[in-house]
Amino acid sequence: MSTAASEGAAGELSEYDRKLPRKRVAAGVLFFDANGRVMLVDPVYKDPWEIPGGAVEWDESPRDGAAREVKEELGLAWLPGRLLGIDWIGPRPGRSESMVSIFDGGVLDREQVAGIRLQAEEIRAFEFVGLDQVRERLIPLLARRVEACMSARARGEMIYLENGVPV
Repeated sequence: MSTAASEGAAGELSEYDRKLPRKRVAAGVLFFDANGRVMLVDPVYKDPWEIPGGAVEWDESPRDGAAREVKEELGLAWLPGRLLGIDWIGPRPGRSESMVSIFDGGVLDREQVAGIRLQAEEIRAFEFVGLDQVRERLIPLLARRVEACMSARARGEMIYLENGVPV
């Protein structure tokens, strides 16, 4: 890439770009144990359980954001697997609209689970749970998203969601 092109890519936005809407972007990961249960994490900063992942930073792809969040939260050096789903979430009180990418973390063996080192400032605990507990521990939006992505994984597909509902 030429110097002028690279400076333009990293420099000021064009007038056109400044007028475009901005969306929050997040990325999450579904890790599984040998029994097919999915990993949930208990964040320190809020009550409901979550899946590993979080906000994607400026100039970071969702895939790179997922890998960074897993390293920060769980201490796992991990390469994201295939994309399981994309979820568009409309605006709601106190939150702007967002796009969430969910990646397949694969099955963690006993050694990998034993190597998890929780970041105390972010994650209190983790647990592998069955589908019934997914519904109990997650907010409805996230439970729908996790269920849909688990089903897509089982079928070898990728799924598009809006507010956690397959479209």
